[in-house]
Amino acid sequence: MRPSNFKKSVLATNIALLLGTAVSMSAVAADADNTAVEADENIEKIEVRGMRASMKASVNAKRFSNAVVDAVSAEDIGKFPDGDVGESLARIPGVSVSRQFGQGQQVSIRGASSQLTRTLLNGHSVSSTGWFDQQAIDRSFNYSLLPPEMVSGIEVYKSSQADITEGGIGGTVIVKTRKPLDLDANTVFLSVKGDYGTVSEETDPALSGLYSWKNESETFGVLVSAAGSQTAYQRNGIETLLGWGEIVPTTFQQDRERTAINVAAQYRPTDSLEFGLTVMSLDLKADNANTSIFLFPTQQGESTCNQTNAAGVCTDITHSGVDAFAWAQTWARKAEMKSDTYDFDFNYEAENFTLEGRIGNTSAEGGTSLTSNYGNSIGQSSDFAGHYDATGEIIAIDIANKAFDSSDFNGELASAGWALKKQPNTDEETYAQFDVTIPVELGAITAFKTGIRYADHDVTQQTDVANVGEIASRDASYYYSGTMSSGAGFTLPKPNFDAMISDANAAIDGFTRDKSGYGTLNEQNLALYAMANFEAEGIRGNFGLRFVSTDIESDYYALSDTGEFADTVSTDTASYSDVLPSINVAFDLASDLILRTSASQVISRPNYSELFATSTLPGLNDGTPGNEKVNRGSVSLDPFKATQADVSLEWYFGGEGLAAVTYFIKDVSSFISTRQKLNQQIGIEDNDLRDQGYSSCGVGVYDCWTVSEKYNANGGRIEGVELQLQDSFDSGFGYAANYTYADAGSPSENYPDQMGVFSDSSKHTVNLVGYYENDSFTARLAYNWRSEYMMRELPGFYGNRQHQDYGTLDLSAGYSITEWMDITFEAVNLTEEDSIQVGVAPLDAEVIPEFKADYPVWSFEGEARYKVGVALRF
Repeated sequence: MRPSNFKKSVLATNIALLLGTAVSMSAVAADADNTAVEADENIEKIEVRGMRASMKASVNAKRFSNAVVDAVSAEDIGKFPDGDVGESLARIPGVSVSRQFGQGQQVSIRGASSQLTRTLLNGHSVSSTGWFDQQAIDRSFNYSLLPPEMVSGIEVYKSSQADITEGGIGGTVIVKTRKPLDLDANTVFLSVKGDYGTVSEETDPALSGLYSWKNESETFGVLVSAAGSQTAYQRNGIETLLGWGEIVPTTFQQDRERTAINVAAQYRPTDSLEFGLTVMSLDLKADNANTSIFLFPTQQGESTCNQTNAAGVCTDITHSGVDAFAWAQTWARKAEMKSDTYDFDFNYEAENFTLEGRIGNTSAEGGTSLTSNYGNSIGQSSDFAGHYDATGEIIAIDIANKAFDSSDFNGELASAGWALKKQPNTDEETYAQFDVTIPVELGAITAFKTGIRYADHDVTQQTDVANVGEIASRDASYYYSGTMSSGAGFTLPKPNFDAMISDANAAIDGFTRDKSGYGTLNEQNLALYAMANFEAEGIRGNFGLRFVSTDIESDYYALSDTGEFADTVSTDTASYSDVLPSINVAFDLASDLILRTSASQVISRPNYSELFATSTLPGLNDGTPGNEKVNRGSVSLDPFKATQADVSLEWYFGGEGLAAVTYFIKDVSSFISTRQKLNQQIGIEDNDLRDQGYSSCGVGVYDCWTVSEKYNANGGRIEGVELQLQDSFDSGFGYAANYTYADAGSPSENYPDQMGVFSDSSKHTVNLVGYYENDSFTARLAYNWRSEYMMRELPGFYGNRQHQDYGTLDLSAGYSITEWMDITFEAVNLTEEDSIQVGVAPLDAEVIPEFKADYPVWSFEGEARYKVGVALRF
């Protein structure tokens, strides 16, 4: 067992404060029972009906919690505050959301990476796999899978307590779905929406429905809900690949088909006994095509470099057009991820104890079932004469011709045999949890709670390379039909996805396992905890210990020093354990004023992709010379670990009024980072370098790799302040505003980019919300802004870069035509804010030149989305 000592520098103030209350707690112990009864009587019972009532429910959830909690409440079925669960989370103080593919997908809390956020659905895990082969398998939950119509509320625990499942250094998000015994019998909800995107210029349908029934005695109920949507998503941008194509206007298109089904049953045979069964199926078909035109202004023909940045990269180029060359290609991928969960829970309230528990299984399959590539040279040399300017945050391209169609390809096209592969992933967990609460009368201590949780988790990653037979070669017009917009003002041929996938399948005679892409992971987690709740006059809270033990093993094909993979599978094992103390105290300074303090130790387990013992070769023969990488994982990585504390003062004025200030600190004693070395020989030659004739290691050297590995770093520290203010008025107007400052730093040597800040961490986050509501009309305008933050995906394709500050303005409105019919309108990213990513590493960092000296590595055009809908309630 590793030591789990509290750090006095972090917790001294909190512990002194808590010890100082010991005398007063004992003095009022005799009144504890009466105080508890009075507290229950003073808790306002909320009948949720409207936006104002929804905010009131969220305020009360925060007010009466012992821990540091913020909440989002759906005041009625289909009236979640945002059309996306992730967007609603972004309104909470201290929460930031990543929107890489147009939706709120991943959540980071209080300056910690999104991978350090633990997400639970009704208190249990949900298996999830990715659909994109360039993204690592991690533990984060993709919120775009979950339709908001199914959600009744969300709680965000920013402090820890012993009975909460471990895993969230940033915090724990608990998503709650609706239950049949909470709704009126024969409740019906139906919704239809049209969703328009300004980049795709497509209008897409979305449907959702819910039916809930219970018997007259309200002892048994069943709820069925379903949601489906089809979205033609398009992302236009500019990428850079200095190792091959220097400037790359690109278009990513995805046909998203999201389907979600939830069935919940409740049986309450007596007032003291209740059983529940929930079955949820989430499915996202994510077929996608990524079409790019690779421009080589400094590598092909006659050009003049007018300006070079500090990293030696030419940022201002004039090309004569003589001997210019461009290559156009499309990556076409069949992709999907599907998650199924079966959860059985029970609750028994005896006279002198309460027993509750759940048993379940959650499994997911996903990844790409087929990847293919089609490409050829395109256009004439004279098309590419002009000016290429990379001195700003977005590359500007002013050349003779920026519009191309299928007739501009210089020859026939065929599926690239080296690109044909599939990369399926699986993720499954079987879990069981039991908790016992025993009321006691021991001074101020009102109850003891203890429990056990066990989870058996299996993850598999796999890459299968196609056995290629006869490949069809066809005119480009067969694979491309019409045109589409692209980054930098380009017009590119629009791919015929079905034709590409059909010919790719026809060329495959089977698959062979790629040993470098295969790995399994089994993780067995056991947790035991004991917690005491206390309450006396003017004070309440809990304290406890949580013991966690983890055993891990990984199967893989070992890579020898000569660059050869073994024929048999090897297995690596590791284990670790921790004791995690926690304490939460709330002081009721007055009827409307609370001083809240907490301290705890928390862990987050490493991502699965970091634990695989596999040595992966993502750049081997991938068609991109200079992209050769070796990524090595290890089951022996220790988890992220932090000692954290916070103090807050909360003033509750009026029914919905709240003003709060919170100071928080996290001392991160262990976290996982990446170190890499460029230009290394590993005994494997890459065909892409052979075709090119040289590498960064020299002319004729084809064994030249970037070697990357994960390791446990230390010295991280997050410190910050949250400010929160909200209220509503009898006129129907209301507002909410919050600001978070998070200074999340660590030694720069912990990262290959040498930027001494945690991933995904913005120093400043701002939310401003204003709304109006009357009996028939509601409208809300919301603005969310976050300052720049580091995105780290090394050794993956996208690398490490800084996302510039980003702000979105969203509008939602609804009008009740009758008591049972509403018209709704939503607008997301009204200002069409662009996603701009810049290379900011210092010159001596072990990263390629494009990630240094403020080079504009990626930029993607912002898209506004507009939704109009009709909702029916009975």
